[in-house]
Amino acid sequence: MTSTDVSTAAEDSGPGGYAAARLSLLQQEARPGPSRRKALSALTDDWLNGLFTAAAGGLRGVALVAVGGYGRGELSPRSDLDLLLLHDGSAPAADIARLADRIWYPVWDLGLDLDHSVRTLGEARRTAADDLKAQLGLLDARHLAGDLGTTAALRTTVLADWRNQAPKRLPHLRELCEERAERAGELQYLLEPDLKEARGGLRDATALRAVAASWLADAPREGLDDARRRLLDVRDALHLTTGRSTDRLALQEQDQVAAALGLLDADTLLRQVYESARTLSYAADVTWREVGRVLRSRSVRPRLRAMLPGKPPVDRSPLAEGVVEQDGEVGLARAARPERDPVLPLRAAAAAAQAGLPLSLHTVRRLAATTRPLPTPWPAEARDQLVTLLGAGRSTVPVWEALEAEGLITRLLPDWERVRCRPQRNAVHTWTVDRHLVETAVRAASLTRRVSRPDLLLVAALLHDIGKGWPGDHSVAGEIITRDVAGRLGFDRHDTAVLATLVRHHLLLVETATRRDLDDPATVRSVADAVGSQTTLELLHALTEADALATGPAAWSAWRDSLVTDLVGRVGAVLAGEEPEEPAVPAPTAEQERLAVEAYRTRGPVLALHARAETLNRDGADDAADGADTGQEPLGVELVLALPARPAQGARESYAMGVLPAVAGVLALHRLTVRTAELSGVSLPRGLDGAPRSAPAAAADDPAGVLLLNWRVAAEYGSLPQAARLRADLVRALDGSLDIRARLAERDAAYPRRRGITAPPPRVRVAPAASHHATVIEVRAQDAPGLLHRIGQALEGDGLRVRSAHVSTLGANAVDAFYVTDAGGRPLGEEEAARVAKGVEEALRG
Repeated sequence: MTSTDVSTAAEDSGPGGYAAARLSLLQQEARPGPSRRKALSALTDDWLNGLFTAAAGGLRGVALVAVGGYGRGELSPRSDLDLLLLHDGSAPAADIARLADRIWYPVWDLGLDLDHSVRTLGEARRTAADDLKAQLGLLDARHLAGDLGTTAALRTTVLADWRNQAPKRLPHLRELCEERAERAGELQYLLEPDLKEARGGLRDATALRAVAASWLADAPREGLDDARRRLLDVRDALHLTTGRSTDRLALQEQDQVAAALGLLDADTLLRQVYESARTLSYAADVTWREVGRVLRSRSVRPRLRAMLPGKPPVDRSPLAEGVVEQDGEVGLARAARPERDPVLPLRAAAAAAQAGLPLSLHTVRRLAATTRPLPTPWPAEARDQLVTLLGAGRSTVPVWEALEAEGLITRLLPDWERVRCRPQRNAVHTWTVDRHLVETAVRAASLTRRVSRPDLLLVAALLHDIGKGWPGDHSVAGEIITRDVAGRLGFDRHDTAVLATLVRHHLLLVETATRRDLDDPATVRSVADAVGSQTTLELLHALTEADALATGPAAWSAWRDSLVTDLVGRVGAVLAGEEPEEPAVPAPTAEQERLAVEAYRTRGPVLALHARAETLNRDGADDAADGADTGQEPLGVELVLALPARPAQGARESYAMGVLPAVAGVLALHRLTVRTAELSGVSLPRGLDGAPRSAPAAAADDPAGVLLLNWRVAAEYGSLPQAARLRADLVRALDGSLDIRARLAERDAAYPRRRGITAPPPRVRVAPAASHHATVIEVRAQDAPGLLHRIGQALEGDGLRVRSAHVSTLGANAVDAFYVTDAGGRPLGEEEAARVAKGVEEALRG
């Protein structure tokens, strides 16, 4: 159907003609984007004009006005119709009400959302004076039908009022924007962003238009219209995909929205959204800074003019060579020559970050337009200025964003382009890849006093995930890229090798500490071999903490910190020349001894639950560096469980087999998640007249033996279950009277499944050379209630014994490692281990 056909169909006397024409327009694939929004607005204009004309009769001084998004001619498929019936007060109230009904009801009959009002010009002005949001909507008022003079009077009056009141109203508008950003988050980092409400979204674009209309300040125009258009295009596709009036780009809709826009995939879609949001956010920062400057100057200059003849002096304070502070921003000195000084952009950025001041927009644009590229390798000053910029802490972020907005970062570091605005779909991550790298440098800045080479720490923090823009293992790709970048930055061969090692192994410490047995000498030796030196270990320890703190709240805790610190201490001893000792069998604590004796006497399970906490700075390393007070962060709950190797007569013959799946299943039923699981044993002398002897290898076969389990657990939500209830369910699970799998299935069935992303399939592998005493089976899967129970069933179904389990949950992903042996306590052969891994993977897929 052509545009003429659409208009003709809309002229049908009833709403059916408009509905048919609207549907036809929305189904035209050849008219997406601004063209379709404009056509839909024009179609709706014609229909509403017809309704008004048919109903108005001889009424004078009445107009139908579009406001808000409809006033701007930006109708998305499921947008509200924002309408104002404006009149001069001369017509009878009953006639105005009747006219309104004859317009509003046909709109409602079609199921369209309608935001409507009926006001005189005076009432509209008073409403705008009381309600800032209403005033913003009226700034976009557009005549649809009726008396054009009435609409023109509204537009003239509202605009004049806005400009007169702007000095008082703009600060309030800024507060509203900040409150909305706090509530909805930053569009450029959210996995499920609200295209309208989040910072950098469509409401911010509207706010920038209002600032421009005030004539007090204006936003940087370059790229702004394109960014706004792209967000509107995404919202259009979202409306058509869902059939709903929604602004939230949910995960399950992203592939369809990307396809509707002709994009490669959901990641390409998100990256486009993030780039648009970043443009709008930066424009908002610059604009609001300019508004503040103008309002401050207006309040100060009248007094200066009264005191001083002529123009007031300009205060310019030097910060670095060619760099000055002026009016709260960092700019270039009059004598600066960026075309002759390729280091000037980094020098200006470092000075701004160290001073905690923003780079002025004019300065950044001048630097981008005139500065020559740095030579390769960089001169020492350029490298030092980059390190100074990265070491400034939190104030690095806005300066980095200013450089990036004008393309200076990718000019300095071309590899940055591949990670810029790149989404991270792991829910553990708070930021996009590029912002995560900057955040890691920010966190690392507070740890520089812990290392002998802070420059290497800061550069490694900036580059540690640079390989995420390439296929394959990002650590491997990152090592290659880092060697190239470090050479271009001017680092020597030794420092380049250290940086490459840090990037290659930036996950080594946390993964080993949380997934491997630290008492196993092979674990410690493998880390020492990878790190190579005390200096590199020191740097890697700080990088690990900075990376985790910059990732998000789920990535670091006192528990992980303690494990990593323990591992670093052990590796440091090996690097100092000490040989890792074979693990000694730990003596049981007094509590463990008491529980073991009680379990032996009662011939049943005995358990204890204890909340544990350790000191950790709640806000991470930043505050620790400032001497802030530390608080107690809960590490979870310690569950100590003792089981007799031979239970009471009539029960299962031995508790040695089936303990892991039984305990894991009971904990899942009680909504407890497992962090670590250690299984050992004690052998009690007959007569129980002495301290228990530790005997992990023999406890299961010793008539006087007791199995001892020490697990770290945490409640998913709510309070902890009572120990008596846990014990009762555990007894039933061990004797076979509690069907854990059926109970878990019942609980899952009670909650309706929600649509979401399809999780990748589980992966199970044998970790090579991870231990001399056991075979390590590593499981990576989507976290779910009962996952550990299913894994335990699969492992013990093969007749294996699980010595220990190291459980790590990151967001929706579980990464667990199980140290298993055969029935005789020996590691598995290569073929048998591969068969077991395959069996566990098949069990989890089933």
